[in-house]
Amino acid sequence: MSLIVLKFGGTSVGSIKKINYVAKIIKKHHHKKNKLIVVSSAMSGVTNDLIKKSKQISKNFDKFEYDVLLSSGEQIACALLSGALLKIGLKSRSWLSWQIPIITKGDHKSSRIISINKKEILKYVNSGGIPIITGFQGISNNRRITTLGRGGSDATAISIAKFFSADDCFIYTDVSGVYTTDPKLNSKAKKIKKISYEEMLEMASLGAKIMQPISLQDAMINDIDINVRSTFINSNGTKISNNQQLFNKNPITGIAFTKNEAKITLIGVMDRPGTAASIFKPLADNQINVDMVVQTSSPDGGQTDITFTIIKDDIKNCIRILKENKKISYKKIIHDDKVSKVSIVGAGMIATPGVTYRMFKALAKKKINITVISTSEIKISVLINQKNIKKAIRVLHKEFDLD
Repeated sequence: MSLIVLKFGGTSVGSIKKINYVAKIIKKHHHKKNKLIVVSSAMSGVTNDLIKKSKQISKNFDKFEYDVLLSSGEQIACALLSGALLKIGLKSRSWLSWQIPIITKGDHKSSRIISINKKEILKYVNSGGIPIITGFQGISNNRRITTLGRGGSDATAISIAKFFSADDCFIYTDVSGVYTTDPKLNSKAKKIKKISYEEMLEMASLGAKIMQPISLQDAMINDIDINVRSTFINSNGTKISNNQQLFNKNPITGIAFTKNEAKITLIGVMDRPGTAASIFKPLADNQINVDMVVQTSSPDGGQTDITFTIIKDDIKNCIRILKENKKISYKKIIHDDKVSKVSIVGAGMIATPGVTYRMFKALAKKKINITVISTSEIKISVLINQKNIKKAIRVLHKEFDLD
């Protein structure tokens, strides 16, 4: 008898009708003689509404009460889902994070799970019950409710699979799996049947919104296979795994993109050892994540230009920090928030010459200018004008035989 973790996202439990439908999916798994642990997100829209309410109270709403407020969404969904299972004759009850407990550490709003007390849950599962556990939340050592960041229900599901040594972990969402790119931007996108952790982690960190990157890291470290499936379409979805025999022979697996980028350039920076560190340390201290970085060295070693990208929402704060930084000198700051990052991802590019050339050639043919480039072993990212994002995705999708 297998132990399976099932996680349902906000769109899957977004209405009473959908919750009743999810109950039927759980019943099918139960009838296969599986032991089940279910994790639920809040109903779609509920968390955003709670955030809005907190801002109506205060722009600096207390972080401890913020977590208490936001965690209430999952409590509602779990109670409703458990009630739906009871209605169709299954033994079930809801469990809040503090009742188990799920212990976390780290900053409120972005805590990490460090331990889960298994005793009561295992006892209930072995008695034939189906526990419905609140995702996205835990409890700190000082007994305060914490949350795990947006998409944190994935982290809950992966951690439960890890601590309970589950045989399978299913992530149910509103799409039928991981696609080669966003089907909304390219109708020729196709579902990827099998993908490696490394590729999926790159795609998630580069903008693909299937799963939270931190959750994928945990799954990869603990070798937990993940099955991404649609709640509403009966198909096998996408398997995320470490098994090298699963992967596709195409050097490129998918194309990811982000639309919330901003580019900042410091012109006329003194070209001296330690200058870059002096620029980026205050940004890191203020939780501003720097992504792509390009430095143009000066022939005489005097001055240089440094360009980097950040999240668009951080642009005002970033410029303020740079202007207040007395440890650096430069002629001027310029910025552009009308940029997007497009990335090709694939483990096969390591052993395939010419991938970079093909990418740049395809974009050049469509007269798409590249302003910043960054690479890793399994991805190449370029920064382009935001207006060209759809055109870039389509031409790259075709160039690498993903249509």
